[in-house]
Amino acid sequence: MNVTRRKSNLSILAVACAALSLSAIPARADVSNCACDPADAESMKQRECSLCAEAEKHGEDKGIFLLKDISPRKPNRWLALPRRHHKGPHALQELPRAEQIALFKAAIEKGRELFGDDWGFAYNSWRVRTQCHAHVHIGKLLKGLAPGKYVDIDRIEEIRVPKDDSGFWVHAAGNKIRVHYGEDITETTLLR
Repeated sequence: MNVTRRKSNLSILAVACAALSLSAIPARADVSNCACDPADAESMKQRECSLCAEAEKHGEDKGIFLLKDISPRKPNRWLALPRRHHKGPHALQELPRAEQIALFKAAIEKGRELFGDDWGFAYNSWRVRTQCHAHVHIGKLLKGLAPGKYVDIDRIEEIRVPKDDSGFWVHAAGNKIRVHYGEDITETTLLR
């Protein structure tokens, strides 16, 4: 094989590898200008509105609800969601504090039920989400994660939603609750 042909084959291989690696990156929707409108059935058919459509199936008196994640890539995950909708990206900081706490309590309760002391929940910033509707991922915490910036707290009510709507993840840490801050994508801390 001559040098020119070998370089050409290597270039093709490099392009193919780059394409494969890019296809492994999850697609994300731009949820910053969420157009989900329960009064407009067509808007609710958009992929990024599917959790909004699911929320509409629950009574308005329902504050928080739980769903099994339907992604075949996440067979061990559940979601906790507020019933309430917001305009735009549905950031958690837009929820009243009582609803935030109810969401966290529901996520921890379901996590403990499913995974015992290995529970965790994670909130991805709206900047990286594929769904408009605010939600937290519930799952089994992966072992050996780098701790990053965290705070240990005694009570669920002490969990704070970052004002910049960055992501955070929460798990048991002995008799404490550990809250990690400073990342946008956090669901990767949980078993798929």
